[in-house]
Amino acid sequence: MKATIERVYLPTETLGSWYADGEMICKTMELPWKNNQRGISCIPEGIYDVVREAHTEKHPYPHFRILDVPDRDGILVHKITFVSGLKGCIGVGEFKDLNGDKVPDMINSGINLQKLYDLMPDKFKLEIRKKR
Repeated sequence: MKATIERVYLPTETLGSWYADGEMICKTMELPWKNNQRGISCIPEGIYDVVREAHTEKHPYPHFRILDVPDRDGILVHKITFVSGLKGCIGVGEFKDLNGDKVPDMINSGINLQKLYDLMPDKFKLEIRKKR
């Protein structure tokens, strides 16, 4: 299965769409690009190995781990509501401005994460690129 995230870079956050075999599955939210700095930047564009994980102590629900990110570790795909809740990971869901600040937030994150978890294989490649 071919998985792709196509991104749009904004000053406040990085927004994207997750595609599986060409079909848009959900939206993604990441921190803005800040030169791959740990904890304050989205990860670089590239092709990554991804594995499913049932749960961890910090994330007691199914999620994904992105492997071999240059100069980074612990990068997950998980539930999120506000970009401020991210520390370099990728949140999934649907866009909606929940707090009226004109910056997209995420709704239905858990539903969309479960949909991805049910759809994607145990191991796969994920290409992350700028929207064309």
